[in-house]
Amino acid sequence: MKIINEAKATNNKKEKAVSTSIYNIAINALDGNPIELSDLKGKHVLFVNVASECGFTSQYKDLQKLSDAYPEKLVVIGSPCNQFGKQEPGDASQIQEFCELNFGVTFLLTEKLSVKGINQHPLYNWLTSKDLNGKKNSSVKWNFQKYLVDGSGNLVDYYFSITKPMSSKITKHL
Repeated sequence: MKIINEAKATNNKKEKAVSTSIYNIAINALDGNPIELSDLKGKHVLFVNVASECGFTSQYKDLQKLSDAYPEKLVVIGSPCNQFGKQEPGDASQIQEFCELNFGVTFLLTEKLSVKGINQHPLYNWLTSKDLNGKKNSSVKWNFQKYLVDGSGNLVDYYFSITKPMSSKITKHL
């Protein structure tokens, strides 16, 4: 009986992981329009929580460089977040203008969202929960933490803020 119950528990875990696809998560762009993550199938996606007044803000430049270097293989998505030191106080138009004028950002930016806590956006719930992503648990420690998802929607790994966007830790997967 114990073996049967363990088999059922294992199957239930597999079913949960299989039915929880990143491509089913609803999220909006900075301009309020929906982003269809399912349209990104076949490409790696690098999710980064970003902030305009952070010591790592200069990474916007290298995120754009990374996006430009791998246009057929990678989509960079920045998610403005004001949870760390209140370093993203701006509204959508201020964030967009700041990123374009200061760093030439053309990669996709999402709506401002919470990456941790009780109001954590479902995207970051998936990225940080092994039960959902099937790979590992994590917590977002600071602005510019990066999560790489492969072209099949599987979490590859995450990288702390100190990992530069053009690091071989990331580019080796592309």
